[in-house]
Amino acid sequence: MKLIKKLFSSLMMLLLVSSISVAGDFDWVKDFNIKANIDPSGFKARLATRFRIGNAEIEAVISNVEKPADAYMVFRLGEMSGQSTDYVVEKYKIGKGKGWGTLAKSLGIKPGSKEFHALKRGHDFYDSKSKSKNKAKGKGKTKSKGKK
Repeated sequence: MKLIKKLFSSLMMLLLVSSISVAGDFDWVKDFNIKANIDPSGFKARLATRFRIGNAEIEAVISNVEKPADAYMVFRLGEMSGQSTDYVVEKYKIGKGKGWGTLAKSLGIKPGSKEFHALKRGHDFYDSKSKSKNKAKGKGKTKSKGKK
C-alpha cells in the first residue's frame, strides 16, 4: 500500500512539473487570448493586416483551432517555416497537445534557433509593456555609444 502511495505521489509530481514547463514556454499566450476574446473582430482585422491574408483564410484557421493564440501561432509558424497554412493546421491537429515546441520542430524550426526563441519571447501583435521597456533601454544604450 505504501508503494502505491509513493508511486501515485511521484506520478502526480511529474504531471505537475510537466504541465508547468509546457505553460511556461509561452507565457504570453494567456494574455493574448484574453485580448483577442474581448475584441474578436479587431483580432481578425489584426490577423489580416499582420499576415496579409483575407477573411476566408482567417475563418478557416479559426474554425480549426481552439483559441485565438493558436490561430496566430498557425500563421506565424507558417510564415517562419515557409509552409502553407493548411499544412500547419494539419500538423497542429496531428500533434495536438504535444506543445508548440514540438510543432515548431516538426516544421523545421529548431528549438535553440533565434526563430524559436522569438516565439517563446512573445508575439508581434498587441502592444506589450515589456517590449516597449526593452526597446527604450536598447535605444538609450545605442545613443550613449554614438556620443562617445
